[in-house]
Amino acid sequence: MTVMPVVAATDGSGESLRAVEWAAREAALHGVPLRIVSAASLPKMVMLPLRPEHDAVLGYVREHRDRVLAAAAARAAGIAPGLLIETVPLEGPAAQAVTGGGPGALMLVTGSRGLGGLAATVLGSVARYAAAHAPCPVVVVRDASAAAHRLVAIGVGDLDDCAASLAFAFEEAALRQASLLAIHAWHAPQAGSSRAGTLCPPPALHVAAAGAARELALLLEPWREKYPGVPVSQDVVHGHPGRALAGLSARADLVVIGRHPRLPGPGSVRHAVLNHAHGPVAVVPPA
Repeated sequence: MTVMPVVAATDGSGESLRAVEWAAREAALHGVPLRIVSAASLPKMVMLPLRPEHDAVLGYVREHRDRVLAAAAARAAGIAPGLLIETVPLEGPAAQAVTGGGPGALMLVTGSRGLGGLAATVLGSVARYAAAHAPCPVVVVRDASAAAHRLVAIGVGDLDDCAASLAFAFEEAALRQASLLAIHAWHAPQAGSSRAGTLCPPPALHVAAAGAARELALLLEPWREKYPGVPVSQDVVHGHPGRALAGLSARADLVVIGRHPRLPGPGSVRHAVLNHAHGPVAVVPPA
């Protein structure tokens, strides 16, 4: 059987090296190899077709990429001695090249932003593209700490389409000997005049919450049976799901969310969590 590696992307930035460290620990936890990738991309001002003078630029970019890979491999080896580490140089636009390394991977790990990031709240282009398009789970690492909280959290938005993200979250919790917290949240729309600026939950909000809690408990029951060693709790909260999960990320080893194709916009839960999380976030594509 082919072993699925953990793949980590790096561009030499501090953010990406922290992602490599997290990926090394994750690969050791799963007992699989670590594959580190980096792309050699020409600067945007270099337009096609290439002119002869661009050969020197491309050569420098490739040399820098190779140095970045070697430094990342050394960093990973220091984190997880004995781990099997492979480096793979890539060509082309970083976001597409890195995401293309996802097939056959256990997961793809990136930093939340790279060398081009302007602020800590700006999601990098590689992380944003990979989280939306990679065929495997994508873990975006922000402010990662080696300290264990012994908690994996999962946001359950669609109770009918979350098997892949639940499977990922329970497996991660089991490997970490951590508890699992399942969160179901929704944001009630404003009622009345928009000028009032107040949030008016419907009168039957508590009834809906109780129903959602029962559905969530039923959804989790077979997973409790499959992973009897994982302590499981649940919470149904009223509020924006992205805000609730981002806040929870400060005390979780990992926050897991599903990738739902029908929620692709900038206001989606995925975008909100990835932009404001305090720790690693896994985005799991549907099965």
